[in-house]
Amino acid sequence: MNSYLIIAGMFSALASLIHIGCIVFGAPWYRFFGAGEQMAILAEQGSFKPTIITSGIVIVLAIWSLYAFSAAGLILKLPLMRLALITITSVYLLRGIVGFVFAADPLGHHLGNSSQFWFWSSALCLSFGIVHLIGIKQQWASF
Repeated sequence: MNSYLIIAGMFSALASLIHIGCIVFGAPWYRFFGAGEQMAILAEQGSFKPTIITSGIVIVLAIWSLYAFSAAGLILKLPLMRLALITITSVYLLRGIVGFVFAADPLGHHLGNSSQFWFWSSALCLSFGIVHLIGIKQQWASF
């Protein structure tokens, strides 16, 4: 078993659960986690838009978690393992790097989110990507 991929799967699962919390608990959670005031207002107004967007994120993160657990040997082997893991790792790393650009933008082009949101979420995504990268490097031959 690969501990890095287990941790990677746990990171994605936790992120998925936090997004479920945003759906369940609404505007306060959207605000706390920095999703932007517009998402919080829409949630307060009873709009389905935040739920739909957040549900999509929940599903993607849950699938990513399953792939990490599969690669670690905790669950059955999923199809297209190498392609999926390369894609997941690349998305986490790219999101982490690009998010720092938004966080540092002196003109305030933060796409509806605060610079703190971009900084912390980017740091997390970059960390998730690095853990995935180490794990897949160790496990590559067995995929």
